[in-house]
Amino acid sequence: MDKVVIEETALERETMRRVTARLIPFLFILYVFNFLDRTNVALAALQMNRDLHFSSSAFGLGAGIFFLGYAILEVPSNLILARVGARRWIARIMITWGIIACGMMFVRTPMHFYILRFLLGVAEAGFFPGIVFYLTKWFPAPRRARAQSRFMSAIPLSGVLGGLIGGFLLSLDGKMGLAGWQWLFLVEGLPSVIMGFVVLFYLTDEPSHAKWLSDDQRSWLIDRMQRDRQAVSDGHSMSVRRALSQPAVWALAIPYFLVLTTGYTYTFWSPTVFKESLHTSNTQTALLTAFIAVVSMVFMLVVAASSDRRNERFFHAAINGALIAIGFAGAALIAQPILRVVFLALVLIGANAMLPPFWCIPSMLLTGTSAAAAIGLINALGNTGGFIGPYLVGFLKDKTGGMTGSFLLLSVLGVLLAASCIRLKRVAAFQKTLC
Repeated sequence: MDKVVIEETALERETMRRVTARLIPFLFILYVFNFLDRTNVALAALQMNRDLHFSSSAFGLGAGIFFLGYAILEVPSNLILARVGARRWIARIMITWGIIACGMMFVRTPMHFYILRFLLGVAEAGFFPGIVFYLTKWFPAPRRARAQSRFMSAIPLSGVLGGLIGGFLLSLDGKMGLAGWQWLFLVEGLPSVIMGFVVLFYLTDEPSHAKWLSDDQRSWLIDRMQRDRQAVSDGHSMSVRRALSQPAVWALAIPYFLVLTTGYTYTFWSPTVFKESLHTSNTQTALLTAFIAVVSMVFMLVVAASSDRRNERFFHAAINGALIAIGFAGAALIAQPILRVVFLALVLIGANAMLPPFWCIPSMLLTGTSAAAAIGLINALGNTGGFIGPYLVGFLKDKTGGMTGSFLLLSVLGVLLAASCIRLKRVAAFQKTLC
């Protein structure tokens, strides 16, 4: 009996090593370009707002309107992915968003800015929830937070690359008749188009199609994932309509809305705050942004490993909500420039580290097409926060001349985020009694 257990453990270890090596680095690279193309407007604003005479409100609206287009098509996009497979649908998403990301270099008026940012959101819709759903087909539940953290660490890494590459591209201002911000959009958009075609040849839709696994490994993984699905559904199937009506799905959208409201506020406004607080150059601001992103990436991996080791998701997410609240409160109330930057950095650290344990929760409750729809709905509702946060800060900045009021409001949202994550534990327990 002991010998059988050892052989099964060895098979599991080698199978998951091969799955991880095959999928995670590739998905990581895709998400780096995804996040880079949606957020590089924050660095571009250091020149673009000056060149095009955009107000803070205009920039905030354009930065945030991306998420309205994104949210509208989240659920349909994820349902299509579940039907046609990740390979073809992710490729379509990447090629179209890359073309539009390059097109951002032609912005001349606020209306151009709004339209292209909205279309960029439409094109990207379904990428992130699609990958989250895709990972549930390949990684057993006890390994899922670490897998997701390795994929999601592309978020802070895109901040690192955005800072390093973006600072250089902004310095090309005037080269070949293009502004630095135009170089930024062009150079950072093209790789997404190229990688979209690579997806068609590289990505595998599900374990049964994985010719790069041995027969034993493929059989073990198919069986293991089937047991995971049965453990969640407990023998009961659930329609898409019923899944979307579940209280737990809507309850999950609340903390996700709050973390994206606060997190994207940091993403789109931190370069401006850093530059105004420390009086740094564009390049120095970009490098500071990159350094903070590195710190947040390390913290994300540590939190995800702890979440898997303890098999606990809710309090790991809640602690990071508290960190966001502390960060915004400190940035609002402390005038000393360096300390203000340090506290604001806590926002990014908390927002990024919350994501891996949080995204393990939906797959604890739903599987299959119903899970794809639910993940899409949670992401759609949550991403409206990406519109509200940046626009609200821009509007209040124009009205008050500063960030204090908006940062205090965002600190309160951080407190609500932590509380909603704790409450999720009871909601999830109730949900399981309904299934």
